[in-house]
Amino acid sequence: MLSNDSGNTAPIIRIEDLDFAYNGQAVLEKVNLEVYEGDFIAMIGPNGGGKTTLLKLMLGLLKPIQGNVRVLGQTPRQVSHQIGYVPQDVNINRRFPITALDVVLMGKLAPGRRWSKNRQQDRIDALEALDRIDMAEYAQRRIGELSGGQRQRVFIARALVTRPRLLLLDEPTASIDSKGQNDFYRLLKRLNQEVSIIVVSHDLLVVSTYIKSVACVNRRLHYHNQAEITGDMLETMYPCTVEEVCPVELVTHGHLPHRVLKHHEE
Repeated sequence: MLSNDSGNTAPIIRIEDLDFAYNGQAVLEKVNLEVYEGDFIAMIGPNGGGKTTLLKLMLGLLKPIQGNVRVLGQTPRQVSHQIGYVPQDVNINRRFPITALDVVLMGKLAPGRRWSKNRQQDRIDALEALDRIDMAEYAQRRIGELSGGQRQRVFIARALVTRPRLLLLDEPTASIDSKGQNDFYRLLKRLNQEVSIIVVSHDLLVVSTYIKSVACVNRRLHYHNQAEITGDMLETMYPCTVEEVCPVELVTHGHLPHRVLKHHEE
């Protein structure tokens, strides 16, 4: 198991010997991970390596074939209100006349509960969530009128409205320009003072400035403290296929593949 540098005794996420497959095809094998209060983890890896699948297992949307996932000592579904989630593709029609506040209020909806737009406490909580991510002034703005970065902030507010202890984000800056990406990760770093964060990202040079550790997912999972890696290392080592081992693992053990050595020499 991973060491706990924070001094806490109980992880908020504990994954033990997890295996998962789609239609008999192995996607994740023998995955072990512990996440503690205050962690800010970047999850990297090639397309098809299992990153999004692992997030869905943490959310309880999928069940492992073997092994266990526990969040706050329980199954993910039992503590779903303690987990905020921003998926890779948020399907909201930009032409639909819905405001930023309405989007955040969606985060208050629970299974079996009807929409209650006039519930005062929900509106107060939603406005507070928008204020936390510096979007309160856009509460009545239609979602389609906002920039890509502003929309992503609204989706984070939706995930935060129940005040979760864990925030999971899947490629949150895919539709944001480079300046917006830096602003976005600065926001996450600030939020990390109150909530633990796991973010799937390909923006390695940007995210390496803000995160505390890296989980390289390529069927198996390799965990690295930030002290072991650099942004330049990630940029050089990241291009890999699902057949290759974790690139950061190669670097930290001094086993650079020939193609990377050639890259450095150039």
